[in-house]
Amino acid sequence: MPAFKTVALLGRYNTPHNAESLVQLGDFLVERGCAVLIETRAAENAAVSQFPPASYDEIGAKADLAVVLGGDGSMLAAARHLAEHEVPLVGVNQGRLGFMTDIALGRMLEAMAQILDGGYSLEARTMLRAEVVRAGASSHAAMALNDTVVNKGAIGRLIEFLVHVDGEFVYDLRSDGLIVATPTGSTAYSLSSNGPILQPTVPGFVLVPISPHTLSNRPIAVSDRAKIEITLKHGLDARLHFDGQPECDLQEGDRVVIERAPWAIKFVHPPGYSYYAMLREKLHWSEMY
Repeated sequence: MPAFKTVALLGRYNTPHNAESLVQLGDFLVERGCAVLIETRAAENAAVSQFPPASYDEIGAKADLAVVLGGDGSMLAAARHLAEHEVPLVGVNQGRLGFMTDIALGRMLEAMAQILDGGYSLEARTMLRAEVVRAGASSHAAMALNDTVVNKGAIGRLIEFLVHVDGEFVYDLRSDGLIVATPTGSTAYSLSSNGPILQPTVPGFVLVPISPHTLSNRPIAVSDRAKIEITLKHGLDARLHFDGQPECDLQEGDRVVIERAPWAIKFVHPPGYSYYAMLREKLHWSEMY
């Protein structure tokens, strides 16, 4: 009996090679005794009909595991859709860096066989929930696994905003924006803006200014139980992003309230997974030149 009885397949299948990998994995799972679902849009894009299509809600209700074939962007999208359903994710890397996709494409069937045999570990990853408060009322809300970012838009001018943590004033900042990142997101946009890397189980968030006007403004780590408030003072074209996806335009006076989401997403790691080995590989640490 496989460790996961119903497995959903997700991802972006925009090339014949990607679609072939999907079919290969689906056939393998069926041979191992699993019921296989494929996310509706993935089925359409890959032109695959041998597995029943399912919406994210249906996957949330029926699946024991979701396998994402793609890159980190595909993992982020799956996490936002499935966290509240408590469906764990495992990733097969068909992207570039792949900080969250543990399984190399060439080892896909071998690694999935080990997972189905019970050879895996589970790790919970904290998520963010952000809400825009405008004129005293909530105007937008969403979740993110990597980060929530307030930044300037197309005009290209600095924006100015106030930052409070648990109601306490932190600073009045003029910059290109501010990244609020989870430990998972600390290796994404935050890292490229000189933010620290947080090990995934660290109970914290990092606040990373983007090109601050005052060079003494440095990244700050805060508890993941804190309430972070960003109030836009000046910015004619400021925008809010979740996991790199534009969510809404901001107006002067808007407050973005960021807290730990009520759900975490669980990652399934294959045997031999090491966070530090992943960092060495992806960031080319300890290489000899």
